[in-house]
Amino acid sequence: MIRVLVVDDSALVRKVLSTELSRFDDIEVVGTAMDPYVARERIAELHPDVMTLDIEMPRMDGLSFLEKLMRHFPLPVIVVSSLAPTNSQTALRALALGAVDVVSKPGSGYSTPDVAGQLVRAIRAAARARVRRVDDLPPPVPVAIPAQLDTTLKVLAIGASTGGTRAIETVLRGLPAGAPGAVIVQHMPEQFTAAFAARLDGLCAVEVREARDGDLVVPGLALVAPGNYHMLLERSGAKYLVRVRSGPPVHHQRPAVDVLFRSAARAAGRNVVAALLTGMGADGAQGLLELRRAGAATIAQDEQSCVVFGMPREAIALGAAERILPLGEIAGALLSAAARKAA
Repeated sequence: MIRVLVVDDSALVRKVLSTELSRFDDIEVVGTAMDPYVARERIAELHPDVMTLDIEMPRMDGLSFLEKLMRHFPLPVIVVSSLAPTNSQTALRALALGAVDVVSKPGSGYSTPDVAGQLVRAIRAAARARVRRVDDLPPPVPVAIPAQLDTTLKVLAIGASTGGTRAIETVLRGLPAGAPGAVIVQHMPEQFTAAFAARLDGLCAVEVREARDGDLVVPGLALVAPGNYHMLLERSGAKYLVRVRSGPPVHHQRPAVDVLFRSAARAAGRNVVAALLTGMGADGAQGLLELRRAGAATIAQDEQSCVVFGMPREAIALGAAERILPLGEIAGALLSAAARKAA
């Protein structure tokens, strides 16, 4: 049984979330709190496995509370936020501070059952999460482009879910400005992906932005799949471009890593170097296997450095991962693998 504490200043939201979560046999809402001060007491009293957290609350805002919590008493936290663009930056800051995931709030573009389904999946992942202080993350190690690598011929493909925002940041900050073009799927709600890409763009040597239909994949550019849309890789003559499409969710996800990886296997094959990072479930595992069978170099993040060792574990079990590496070594491995394939 996963014990959950719901923290939100809205009595209605507390009631709705508690009612919806109580429908699931493996989840128990052990308490609620209207602000961080009450939440602190509830944590000490109830010892929850997972906490849901609003980020706009009186007396102390959610970010300040989260920062203190992750410093002194690390706990798996899921941010429940509206999808307003102004909240996107705040939610991303929460992920940077150590929150495990972000889920939309009821009434912010999704129906209550939709939110409940997303939140339950996030809670189950969070209950398995290896929560770390921000200071415990490996520092990004910039690497140089191997002399023999023609970056115009190569594509880096990266997929992640729970814990992936910080993992992707670590990988991209390790890439030099002229690195091969990258295509990225991170499970994240609509509206948040643009803010996520903008934040990375300010931190990384490569340019990072949310993908648009028809964008070319070129050296020095990383394209992040927009929330609520799948992203596919296509070949156009001697170039690669992305297609942004709707369609049914895959593994309950849109965008889905498998959709990207499978399209990359078809379009680029051995010109791809792919990495499957932290996340719950199996999304990306089959796609990584198809990439390896098509001649691509494939990497899975190791268990010790994952927040949730789900997606990489499934890929390893299938024999899809050519190499299994800690997060801090993946940026360098992507470039060295691209150089090996070029040789």
